[in-house]
Amino acid sequence: MVPCGAVLWRRLLRKRWVLGVVFALSLVYFISSTFKQEERMVRDRNLLQVQEHEQPIMWKVKFSSGNSSQLSNQCRNSVQGKLLITDELGYICERKDLLVNGCCNVNVPSTRLYSCDSCLPNGCCSVYEYCVSCCLQPSKQHLLERFLNRAAIAFQNLFMAVEDHFELCLAKCRTSSQSVQHENTYRDPIAKYCYGEFPPELLPV
Repeated sequence: MVPCGAVLWRRLLRKRWVLGVVFALSLVYFISSTFKQEERMVRDRNLLQVQEHEQPIMWKVKFSSGNSSQLSNQCRNSVQGKLLITDELGYICERKDLLVNGCCNVNVPSTRLYSCDSCLPNGCCSVYEYCVSCCLQPSKQHLLERFLNRAAIAFQNLFMAVEDHFELCLAKCRTSSQSVQHENTYRDPIAKYCYGEFPPELLPV
């Protein structure tokens, strides 16, 4: 035997006004949920914008005249060059003059400190290793700090990963989207490694 409650519920559902009330309540719930979700999204977006404008990015880059490598007598270096290498102290040398500890041999006449050969006044160089060496000059610290303060959010992940002046110069001198135009040609095909604040000027195509 069917319970009385079930029978009454079925009879109520057959009446149009009951269905209308159920539909209206569902519609009200849907609209209120949509508005709440939209308000939450707007609030989160506004909060993010406030954080972006009011809270400076906490860069980890350390500029220091002292260097831990000098104490351990070991050097990090730019590694990739076939002919030239720049060590973290700012020396640039031929690969054959690199010592086993990773430092350039400073007793070789061709080894240079903070060399800006192949670099233009705008901070763009035609040779990666010269770009790194020039960038490591202590006098470039303020320029690099200005760049970090102005860096777009798009570059935040890249430069948040670097720990010190040397790592920043390695990353800054690598070619990036700032070095190209139309996604397939260099802005300046000769001086394409830049440590400066701004990308190379666009050349006429």
